[in-house]
Amino acid sequence: MLRLHTLRRSLQPLRRRRPFCSVPNPPPAATRDAEFRRYIGYGVLFLGCGAITYYSFPFPESAKHKKAELFRYAPLPADLHTVSNWSGTHEVQTRTFLQPESAAELESVVKEYNEKKQKIRPVGSGLSPNGIGLTRNGMVNLALMDRVLEVDEKNKRVRVEAGIRVQQLVDGIKDFGLTLQNFASIREQQIGGIVQVGAHGTGARLPPIDEQVISMKLVTPTKGTIEVSKEKDPELFYLARCGLGGLGVVSEVTLQCVERQELVEHTYVSTMNEIKKNHKKLLCDNKHVKYLYIPYTDKVVVVTCNPLSKWKGLPKHKPKYTAEEAIQPIRDLYKESLIKYRKTAVASDEKEPNVDELSFTELRDKLLALDPLSKEHIMKTNQAEAEFWTKSEGYRVGWSDEILGFDCGGQQWVSETCFPAGTLSKPSMKDLEYIERLLQMIEQEDIPAPAPIEQRWTGCSRSRMSPAYSSSPEDIFSWVGIIMYLPTTDARERKQITDEFFHYRRLTQAKLWDDYSAYEHWAKIEVPKDKDELAALQARLRKRFPVDAYNQARKELDPNHIFSNYMLEKLFPVTETV
Repeated sequence: MLRLHTLRRSLQPLRRRRPFCSVPNPPPAATRDAEFRRYIGYGVLFLGCGAITYYSFPFPESAKHKKAELFRYAPLPADLHTVSNWSGTHEVQTRTFLQPESAAELESVVKEYNEKKQKIRPVGSGLSPNGIGLTRNGMVNLALMDRVLEVDEKNKRVRVEAGIRVQQLVDGIKDFGLTLQNFASIREQQIGGIVQVGAHGTGARLPPIDEQVISMKLVTPTKGTIEVSKEKDPELFYLARCGLGGLGVVSEVTLQCVERQELVEHTYVSTMNEIKKNHKKLLCDNKHVKYLYIPYTDKVVVVTCNPLSKWKGLPKHKPKYTAEEAIQPIRDLYKESLIKYRKTAVASDEKEPNVDELSFTELRDKLLALDPLSKEHIMKTNQAEAEFWTKSEGYRVGWSDEILGFDCGGQQWVSETCFPAGTLSKPSMKDLEYIERLLQMIEQEDIPAPAPIEQRWTGCSRSRMSPAYSSSPEDIFSWVGIIMYLPTTDARERKQITDEFFHYRRLTQAKLWDDYSAYEHWAKIEVPKDKDELAALQARLRKRFPVDAYNQARKELDPNHIFSNYMLEKLFPVTETV
């Protein structure tokens, strides 16, 4: 650049000695405009080159799970904690991540941060798909408060610190012959978290997990530690039991348990027509039941679980296929797809893991990763999954905490809705109608929807913020979950899958939710970015939930909103009247 300017200065005298030139020297203003445009061009070129370099440069192994954001990988301060949810869909950096070891320490923390008016949002195991417990402003986690405090064998009750994980609790009380009444799909949740978001298992006679809570202790900024129960303060108890972490830090929970028992799980493949004929019987006759729908096929996987009969004994059933034969269709499809997408056989790819050692869900993740948004590829994968389930029909016996779990697969986006389905004595059949319309929509819109679409049922909850709340004890509710897996570490592919999933979810919302009074699970609801969509969601939540009462309780117990975060503030904005 220096040489160029020097050359121009040396040419200026020559230009002044050429009066015969018909082009006059440009005026000073034009010169400045030309210079400005030139430097603008340099700037655009520089930014363009930077962008091309950034997006074409390979991600380091330690950063492949990150989102593609400019300057994401600048060195972080040593005191900055990175906290993300299990699915890797939500992540924050914070300098405040507290883990008290006792109730007294927790009380001290809440008092201190309330005086500073600094947020310390309660966060559990980080398993919620929407990251409902996350905030960059500060978090408090009770992982070190995980003891079983008291077991009442006579009344089948247990009192625990809220940081204990479900599996820890089950292991801690099994020697007393007790267990929990129901379970969600996984066992790693902290008890405080699983209760606060209204989590659930399956079984039309069994309520969501928050209904197992007899009493609990809340650590609040204004009232210190308070114990709430239906006897002491029923209004606050039924509001705070599914309180989304916004009314206080749950420090202790007393749960109603049941006798530990072995269950017989029966898995078989049916069709929608057969399900319609037997739906009421399936709901009434089985303690636990769920349906797994496989898009672009007519197959429905039915899973029932019932107590092992002392009179009947173990089921006398010999499987038609071995586990190896059952998994072979999806294994073969993976090998075939590797050749198609990678132009090479498995045997010649040294980096490829031993296919024969991969589980079904691991194989499915790897299959989907090859072309996650191709409808044709998803259809083939779903068909192979249907064949896997058909060859996996049979029985399994085990303790309830072993049987009722479910391998959800790898990282994923998920949206789960809850809606009324009548009563056990008179099912509305709206639950099956919902599914039929959902499956039709998937095919009409060419959505690359992987399997399964999971449908479960629960009884009602008396917790006022529960999606399954009802004042009628006979009411039952259906829960339907749609998913898209995130089987890749490539940030751009994850962004594309995310965009497609939210398109899928928006279509479901537009075509189904209002018709069936469906509301999303609190751990899976997402805050819209669009202002109009957010306003519509806020209005919709007000129709179903006691938002004013909830906000009033927040004002009384946490006036500085130290337990709040972006999600709570957007979903439940505080009005002047509260």
